[in-house]
Amino acid sequence: MSQQLFAIFGNPVAHSKSPLMHNLAFEGLDYDACYTRYLLKDGTTLKETFFKLNLKGVNVTVPHKEAAFHACDELDTFAKHIGVVNTIVEKDGKLYGYNTDAPGFLKAISEFKEIKTVLFLGAGGTAQSTSSILRDEGYEVTLLNRSPGRLDKYIKDGFKTFTFDTFEPNTYDLIINMTSAGLENDSLPASKKILDMVIPHAKACVDVIYGKETPFLKLAKTYQKPTKDGSDMLLYQGIIAFEYFTNHTYTFEEIKPYMQRAFSL
Repeated sequence: MSQQLFAIFGNPVAHSKSPLMHNLAFEGLDYDACYTRYLLKDGTTLKETFFKLNLKGVNVTVPHKEAAFHACDELDTFAKHIGVVNTIVEKDGKLYGYNTDAPGFLKAISEFKEIKTVLFLGAGGTAQSTSSILRDEGYEVTLLNRSPGRLDKYIKDGFKTFTFDTFEPNTYDLIINMTSAGLENDSLPASKKILDMVIPHAKACVDVIYGKETPFLKLAKTYQKPTKDGSDMLLYQGIIAFEYFTNHTYTFEEIKPYMQRAFSL
């Protein structure tokens, strides 16, 4: 069998730690494969690009997770339910879509105890997957987004939603930045006025961005709140994706130590 090629599609994608994580695991587990990154500017070309690059599988990051959903020939039950895919595997010329963000995220926030109410800042692809799985696990999820357009699906699914203009603050145990605000600049995911209303009453604040202390997390620390970046979420979703990539040849615990090295190099 010739070496298998995997990649991450996104825009931006240069910052991604996924190639290092997966390549360390491929090397450590002696699996003949290589993982690279690809700047995909147009999500509608995802399927065409996948086959042109002769890939075996991809991870998909912002802003293409919904495009990935539409590019797949087959979807697992959870991905079909939420309409968002972040992991694709080719089997016999067909693309099979999965979502590993949500289970990875659930595992990442499990360290925070006595969390009942959660406020999502942003309503994009990651929020779409995690809101469903959190609600299924008994959390009460509210979404706050700049504009109303992206909220339609959540309203239809019975979530409580607000725009910046309609927001009525409440007490939330956990506040999560689901946007890319702070990834490449000093912006906040919502106005400081709104954040100053909700952060003081929270038990903890989480940002899905990893590898840097974002303005959102810095603000949370001024209120002495426990914070967490997206590193664990990235690690756990990556391990679950690796399981799909290798057709479940290895267990979560076998893969984890190799991928974890990527965060200390």
